[in-house]
Amino acid sequence: MSAVRPGSIGTTRVCPHCKATVLASASICPGCRHHLRFNAGTAADAPATRTALRIEGTIGHDVAGESCEYCVVVSISNQHGEKIARQVVGVGALPPGERHSYSFSVELMPVRSGPDRRKA
Repeated sequence: MSAVRPGSIGTTRVCPHCKATVLASASICPGCRHHLRFNAGTAADAPATRTALRIEGTIGHDVAGESCEYCVVVSISNQHGEKIARQVVGVGALPPGERHSYSFSVELMPVRSGPDRRKA
């Protein structure tokens, strides 16, 4: 018996803790890292997650006496260049001499095929 409810691959739901949209198959919210459901299976039963993309960087504003504002936008397009999603994930201000670090990652989670997990 599967611990994952039947449904299509890519089905989403809302995290009850942080209200982020997450995959219905997720056991832990990737945003707030709270548990979403108890998995009866062992860690060995869970599919391996791999980081397909990771970008880290730092921004700063070095002009004396001048602050600046910033906006962090994430955009996703399919192979045809069509926008799937675009979202502002953060905004803020940088005083002179201050630096902020950012990290962006995309994790792939293989989905085991089975009669209850096939795409409709």
